[in-house]
Amino acid sequence: MPQVEISIGGRTFEVACQEGEEHFLHSAAAMLNIEASHLADQMGRMPEARMLLMAGLMLADKTAGLEDKMRKVEAEAAQLRAQYETLQSQPAPAPERIEVPVVPSGVVDTLAEIAARAEALAEQVSPDN
Repeated sequence: MPQVEISIGGRTFEVACQEGEEHFLHSAAAMLNIEASHLADQMGRMPEARMLLMAGLMLADKTAGLEDKMRKVEAEAAQLRAQYETLQSQPAPAPERIEVPVVPSGVVDTLAEIAARAEALAEQVSPDN
């Protein structure tokens, strides 16, 4: 079983852990050290047991807050998942029929004839002629 040396609140401890879990122990010790450092900055030097207790309680408080947030997020995710499943189980909406007006060919021909006449009149009236 590996022995890991950690530092918390300026004090060094040797702790045993399972093989391969050294990284997790160092991470946990770093979080505890941050809390212990805050305590030392605020309250000065204190007995080791009290410092560790207070730092542990501060971490526990943060953890409880995160667990509350996680429960809320999980409940919201479950609600969204249920809404998604409800929408997925419903049949697809019927396609909408969109009618595009079509100009009858007779009207197109008439408009083309009017345009041609207008151009011919414009040429007759034009001062360039």
